[in-house]
Amino acid sequence: MVYQGSKEWVEKGRIDWLTVGFYLLFVVLGWLNIYAASYDLENTTGLFDLSGRAGMQLLWIGTSLLLAFALIKIDVRFYETYAFIFYLSGIFLLLVTLLVAKEINGSRSWLIIGPVRLQPAEFMKFLTSLSLAKVFNSYGFRLMERRNLILVTAIILLPVILVIAQSETGTALVYLSLILMLYREGLPGGFLFMGIALVIYFVLGIKFSDTMIGFISQGEFITILLIILFTASLIRNYLHRSEPFWGMLLLSAGIFVSVYLLSLFGMKLDWGGTALVALAASAFYLIFLFFRYRQKSYLYILLFLLGSFLFLESVEYVFQDVLQPHQQMRIKVTLGMEQDLSGAGYHVGQSKIAIGSGGLTGKGFLNGTQTKLKYVPEQDTDFIFCTIGEEHGFIGSAIILILFLVFILRLLRLAERQTTPFGRVYGYGVMSIFLFHLVINVGMVIGIMPVIGIPLPFFSYGGSSLWGFTILLFILLRIDKSRKRT
Repeated sequence: MVYQGSKEWVEKGRIDWLTVGFYLLFVVLGWLNIYAASYDLENTTGLFDLSGRAGMQLLWIGTSLLLAFALIKIDVRFYETYAFIFYLSGIFLLLVTLLVAKEINGSRSWLIIGPVRLQPAEFMKFLTSLSLAKVFNSYGFRLMERRNLILVTAIILLPVILVIAQSETGTALVYLSLILMLYREGLPGGFLFMGIALVIYFVLGIKFSDTMIGFISQGEFITILLIILFTASLIRNYLHRSEPFWGMLLLSAGIFVSVYLLSLFGMKLDWGGTALVALAASAFYLIFLFFRYRQKSYLYILLFLLGSFLFLESVEYVFQDVLQPHQQMRIKVTLGMEQDLSGAGYHVGQSKIAIGSGGLTGKGFLNGTQTKLKYVPEQDTDFIFCTIGEEHGFIGSAIILILFLVFILRLLRLAERQTTPFGRVYGYGVMSIFLFHLVINVGMVIGIMPVIGIPLPFFSYGGSSLWGFTILLFILLRIDKSRKRT
């Protein structure tokens, strides 16, 4: 079947069986590890016993396979035609969930329909990706036009806001991974750089907030120096001018040297105040450069400098007054500011013990002691990776990570070989979401990321997450199957 029009789909392709093979392998390995993680030494249940976690997960796997088969059979134009309707329906479900859902573990994110519990935020991931693909497939679409940029930002941020309102901050952050797709579609690297810079500012501002240098903290002092360096680097990289780059660095260095020399003659040294003076001097220097060269780019870089400083000054407020106490403690534990092994750090502490006890080759299937004795909370959901580490050791963990790496590279390949913006954008959205889940989940289990409660794809127990990942993947496989071939 061939559809002729502004978008052409050719129904002659074959499904990508390599990706399907990865999917089947992951769900089977996930099922076995869920059984291992939930195995009770006193009240043992079989792999197929529906009263146990493994049996229930097998039921979810069965329904997911039926769902995958249906998704492959649906006409591919259906996904593009109704993308916006799907998206608005998902937003409606998020609103309903926020209003009627009962609080479970501190969040209101689950819809309970009889014996089934569903988390709409999991399904909103593929709905958001489809909606963005539809927008990018519009005739003559250019991302950096103001109207288009606002539309794309709104599509991403609306579910983020609603999911945060449900107290599911970790899930909300997943949507922000779509910035990788935007970068592929023409978002300037400067936006990605600013995002990374803000993360660095936040970490430094919090981690070194206790020690004071003059009337600012050590974290603020270090971050101000970084802001000046980043600002000078923007001049060098985007305007390709060496003179302003060195001028800004020498100006700031000159201020610090001058204050130090004055301190030799009895002036009281205040490095914190000096850093603020250097920052202000850099701002005025950018204004001077704007009037000298008459380039608006200097004003944009000035906005980066001022915005960076304002963000830095807001870090303490956000951390103290916006984040909840348990979120604050998780960040402090991750940054090494607190131990709290009996509280917020308990999950990670026990998880690291379990993974470390696995050694090189592991203790063997069903022989893990930390997991069998239930020392690790959520060991069959968010912390499933510690079961892999304990029972299969470093080698088993490495194999799983390598398989995921190859899987994500395959998704990248699928995205790049699409012949329409719709397929390419959706493909990159899928890849970004899987990559984010992998990095954050494994990172929080081994203690290098805050515990934000997101599942490991296909491994963590749960019907909503398995369905969500299955739909996300098999829509891409359906689009790939129908791509135009030359």
